[in-house]
Amino acid sequence: MTPKNMILRTPFAERLCHWLMVICFMLVALSGLSWFFPSMSWLSHVLGTPQLARILHPFLGVVVFLALMFLFVRLVKYNLPEPQDRLWFANVKDVLKGRHIKSLQVGKYNAGQKLLFWGIMSLITLLLISGVLIWRPYFAPFFPIPVIRVGALLHSLTGICLILLIIGHAYMGFWVKGSIGGMVTGYVSRKWAKTHHDRWFKQIDSKKDHP
Repeated sequence: MTPKNMILRTPFAERLCHWLMVICFMLVALSGLSWFFPSMSWLSHVLGTPQLARILHPFLGVVVFLALMFLFVRLVKYNLPEPQDRLWFANVKDVLKGRHIKSLQVGKYNAGQKLLFWGIMSLITLLLISGVLIWRPYFAPFFPIPVIRVGALLHSLTGICLILLIIGHAYMGFWVKGSIGGMVTGYVSRKWAKTHHDRWFKQIDSKKDHP
């Protein structure tokens, strides 16, 4: 495929941040699951020893939060609700079946991706707050035991919800052919852009024709 048929969708800084976050999140999620489910205690070894995992887990969690905040600043303007989002929701069945028989006026991100964006940002904020409450030996001593217990429960449940959301995000990335390649190289084909994000494609094409 020639360069003229490709469009830059994800700049290098965003791709680098995304993949750094993916690596850190996997380590945090696996170590967290090892404590939530006793039968999965062996997962704590992904960070070395169980003791080392307890030390690294919260620090890596902070890295994930900071990476997401960087992406939030860069991408929030593309994830704000728009009137055209209603059209995507009205045709969500066709979208899920891979039918692209009419223009849905989709911008850089569709309505489903916007929901995912805000869901992830909300959950990571809850994880940070609850994580601080139970983070020994730095912050937990400042809070009473009942608050720490609530924080531990909230942290666990929020973590499970975020893991499920990320799994759904990854599945959709593999399901829509061309998405993973776009996140690796930063480029997508013009056909991909026109099919899945037609309004964004027109905006990019217009800028190309009128610099």
